[in-house]
Amino acid sequence: MLRIRLQRRGRKKRPIHHIVVADNRKPRDGRIIEDLGRFDNVTPKNQLDLNRERALHWLKKGAQPTDTVRSIFKNEGIMYEMHLIRWGKSEEEIEEALAEWREKREEKEKEVPTRKERQQALLEAEEKEFQKQLKKKAEEAAKEKAKQEALASDDDEESDEEEASDEADEKAEVAEEEDQQEAEAQEEPADEEVEEAADEDETEEVEAQKEESDKDESTEEAEAKEEDTKEEEVEASDDDEEEDTEDTADEDEEESKAEGQVSTDMLAKEAIEHIENTPLDELEGFVPEDEDRVTVQRALDDKKENS
Repeated sequence: MLRIRLQRRGRKKRPIHHIVVADNRKPRDGRIIEDLGRFDNVTPKNQLDLNRERALHWLKKGAQPTDTVRSIFKNEGIMYEMHLIRWGKSEEEIEEALAEWREKREEKEKEVPTRKERQQALLEAEEKEFQKQLKKKAEEAAKEKAKQEALASDDDEESDEEEASDEADEKAEVAEEEDQQEAEAQEEPADEEVEEAADEDETEEVEAQKEESDKDESTEEAEAKEEDTKEEEVEASDDDEEEDTEDTADEDEEESKAEGQVSTDMLAKEAIEHIENTPLDELEGFVPEDEDRVTVQRALDDKKENS
């Protein structure tokens, strides 16, 4: 029995199928009777080069197409034309019916998106979702930062109020001491000798107090200077430590970014380009389990198949 079937040709991972007429008892790559055309299903549009007249000729002679070839002939309208011929339609009627059939098929192809259009739409949808997630994370970080700033401002206001209350208490104590001194001065005796002796005693006490206060002030100044120098040294050491820690933290962040970069931190286009331009053995762990973008996973699968 004669069969119309596909015969694989081409090279590895890039096949081109020949549409041939052969005896069904012959092997797939064996001897053929006639070559009817080519079918390339690797391209997006499934390119077809077919001798329509010879295909109808062999169908009229009883050659049976395989399921794949039958679907190809059906898409090209050959099977429909064969049915019209069997029903005894004239050539004009067959041409009108085929023209109407082709118009309907073109309208249907316009409505159904191609594989490339579906891929582009899927990529755009994933990009929008990824941008939405990034925006949400940025808003949450901004809210947290504003909350921390508000807490810090409240703490500053409380410290300012405490300082103001301490100053008011000190002023009240000074005023009370002055009032007491004035009251004691009014109660002193009116005797001149007693007043002169008291004045001398007071002057001596005042001079002694001044000397003691001068000594105390000098010692306090020396202690204050020592404390300032110590604080400056501590601040300098803290600044150096902070700079060192910042430098080491920046280096660690850069190293971690360079080493632990994953696809979820990138846009889909950037992740796909990285997969295409990076060897397969260096892509281990680049696409994590929580990666839900189909385009990125498909790019990795294609990389594994082609390597």
